[in-house]
Amino acid sequence: MNRTKGDEEEYWNSSKFKAFTFDDEDDELSQLKESKRAVNSLRDFVDDDDDDDDLERVSWSGEPVGSISWSIKETAGNSGSTHEGREQLKSRNSFSSYAQLPKPTSTYSLSSFFRGRTRPGSFQSLSDALSDTPAKSYAPELGRPKGEYRDYSNDWSPSDTVRRLRKGKVCSLERFRSLQDKLQLLEEAVSMHDGNVITAVLIFLKRTLCKEILFRELEVRQVALRHLIHFLKEIGDQKLLLDLFRYLDRTEELALSHYREHLNIQDPEKRKEFLKTCIGLPFSAEDSAHIQDHYTLLERQIIIEANDRHLESAGQTEIFRKHPRKASILNMPLVTTLFYSCFYHYTEAEGTFSSPINLKKTFKIPDKQYVLTALAARAKLRAWHDVDALFTTKILQEYVNLVEDVDTKLNLATKFKCHDVVIDTYRDLKDRQQLLAYRSKVDKGSAEEEKIDALLSSPQIRWKN
Repeated sequence: MNRTKGDEEEYWNSSKFKAFTFDDEDDELSQLKESKRAVNSLRDFVDDDDDDDDLERVSWSGEPVGSISWSIKETAGNSGSTHEGREQLKSRNSFSSYAQLPKPTSTYSLSSFFRGRTRPGSFQSLSDALSDTPAKSYAPELGRPKGEYRDYSNDWSPSDTVRRLRKGKVCSLERFRSLQDKLQLLEEAVSMHDGNVITAVLIFLKRTLCKEILFRELEVRQVALRHLIHFLKEIGDQKLLLDLFRYLDRTEELALSHYREHLNIQDPEKRKEFLKTCIGLPFSAEDSAHIQDHYTLLERQIIIEANDRHLESAGQTEIFRKHPRKASILNMPLVTTLFYSCFYHYTEAEGTFSSPINLKKTFKIPDKQYVLTALAARAKLRAWHDVDALFTTKILQEYVNLVEDVDTKLNLATKFKCHDVVIDTYRDLKDRQQLLAYRSKVDKGSAEEEKIDALLSSPQIRWKN
């Protein structure tokens, strides 16, 4: 390509390129010229290592850098440059004005470029330098607050750790390795009166201490002990809870905790056998009666369920044909069982397990509870005759008891079969003979007969005859 001298000067002055280039602008080596000024401008900041001591620096035209001819050409080239060039020269001079500042180590050198490797500690290769991506500026990371460094170094005292846990911040407890540190951490948590923090520390102690040491230390720390017992109950760790009660010699709590396991047994027969093993455990007198009733009730329910399932499938019983069962009676409460019995087995003899009177007698159901349950069951069936009888008996007893004359009261009570009124009257009169005579008028095996027998054998009553 032929150009006049004027055209060439205009080309060099107007082009963004400041050095020799081949006609092919896509050639990879053409990008080296873009690094010329950047490298030269960093000259004052570059520490010459041993890699550069044996090299002579040359310009892009081949002139030795720093020679007189190189300086003249540089001055001439810059004097005819555009505004952009003048700004670059101004920037270069500004760099020189700060030459007295400490020189940071550069990550670039020409020798490393031409050898195809980076200087020690650098992060950019020759191919990276020649790429189209502009070089990035890596600023030093700003220093973190001292408190944040303490988070990562776990440099927290037990009191500081507990306060941070109370605020909901994440804290590692692994640094507390000695038993003394762990116990101090627990005491700090207890002093904060925060249940969540106490539980968090207890979980850590449960995981890092053997149970013997844990139980021994908690035995003298009752607040933490109560939190651990509650936590073990919540998560269902029955084995550790039983071991803890056994260690503390809390026999009654141990028995109750063992009894709770029946809730996890779904099979009725297996649950019944488990309840049988609970009867001999060291419960209180009240709880022992409850365990016995629970076992007896489930035993009755199993018998009633099997019999009623058979009757329902056979289809020969009217009550089951008109009112099919909607649910099993197994594991139902006592009142529900009584309602079921009054609904399906109200007229059965007292000797059968499904008889309402049998249930009332066996489990000592109060009269008021029995009447209310029976009324609800019979009213649901629209058995109004039974409802009237229940109301009549109950009301008559109330009114007969209000009669002051004893003979009149006994006559009315005997006529309307208000057995309780007759029995209570003979008891108050301490008339043993009349009570024995009335015993033959009540049903065998009935609650009234049992009541008479209990009165006759009572040593607290001084009978007249």
